[in-house]
Amino acid sequence: MHYIECFGCGDVDGGLHMTSTVGEEHLVRSRFEVTRAHQGAPGLAHGGLLACAFDEALGSAAGNLLRRPAVTGKLETDFLRPVPVGSTLYIVTKLDGVAGRKIYVSANGRLDAEDGPLAVRARALFVEVTFEHFTSHGSADALEKFSQTAGRSREDWDINP
Repeated sequence: MHYIECFGCGDVDGGLHMTSTVGEEHLVRSRFEVTRAHQGAPGLAHGGLLACAFDEALGSAAGNLLRRPAVTGKLETDFLRPVPVGSTLYIVTKLDGVAGRKIYVSANGRLDAEDGPLAVRARALFVEVTFEHFTSHGSADALEKFSQTAGRSREDWDINP
């Protein structure tokens, strides 16, 4: 599920430009290249942007593995080591469980290689929603653009009666 104007995975100026793929064992692998625009302290990634990158990676598991629209309910991020500007964070996300509309996911982020040092880990709860959530709270223009980009109609998203 890709929306071209998404700050995390889209093509917007200043966004994270993250890519995610579903791999073996139903793991979602994401990459986040840390640029100077992402720094907080001199030469280091901003913690809030790292949390944002994990929100994107964790959310992509719900979208790519379950094919269900969901929104973040809770996000917990543990920062284990600094993430320098110029590094690439390799994030591996797994689906931990589903209970009704609740989707539990977790992820580890490693520096500069899939087997690099563990820098960040996170856990999240996502809540499955219907398209009505976006029509009630989002902009009609953005929703139309998303439907065109995703190649899906509104009816395709109404999965919860």
